Amino acid sequence: MPRPNWFFGFPLDGSFIRELPDLPSNFRRFDAEDVHLTLAFLGGCSEEAAERALAALDAQLERAPLSPLAVSLGDVVAMGGSRRNYSALSALLELGRAEVSACIASLRDLLTYPASGRTDQRPPKPHVSIARPRARASEADREAGLAWAAALRLHGVHARLDRIALYTWHERRRERLFQIVAERPLR
Repeated sequence: MPRPNWFFGFPLDGSFIRELPDLPSNFRRFDAEDVHLTLAFLGGCSEEAAERALAALDAQLERAPLSPLAVSLGDVVAMGGSRRNYSALSALLELGRAEVSACIASLRDLLTYPASGRTDQRPPKPHVSIARPRARASEADREAGLAWAAALRLHGVHARLDRIALYTWHERRRERLFQIVAERPLR
């Protein structure tokens, strides 16, 4: 198995995911416990590198505590790669988009640099992934996934981002995708 990925995210109550219509063939719905809003993607680094990033987060939260953020979900779009070869279907933020974008912009490089020596030049795009196409998904499956996403109405889903978690791959990836290694409450 390849080296697991690590990332920081804001855990969300993912119970809404259980109410979504059935996905098209060759898609995997996120487990409600896996639902999060990504803050910083560290990638396939070592556990020690992820711990350095966690220490940087602790130091930053000590210097400048972060208050919880209110958000709501909006349109679901394809993310990662091209429209034909996307890696996830994700809800963009409606309420709280500017505040979360600013939070990501202020913290992302502070977290990624200690882990990988890299920074991210892309503008923040806060989103909550809810499904992924499987590797065997055909072009027709992916088109059906886009139609499924376009029909969703998540505008009534509200959440409070009140903690930051360090995630890695779940030990039993057939059941769940991610596991939380550490959490830090926001105040």
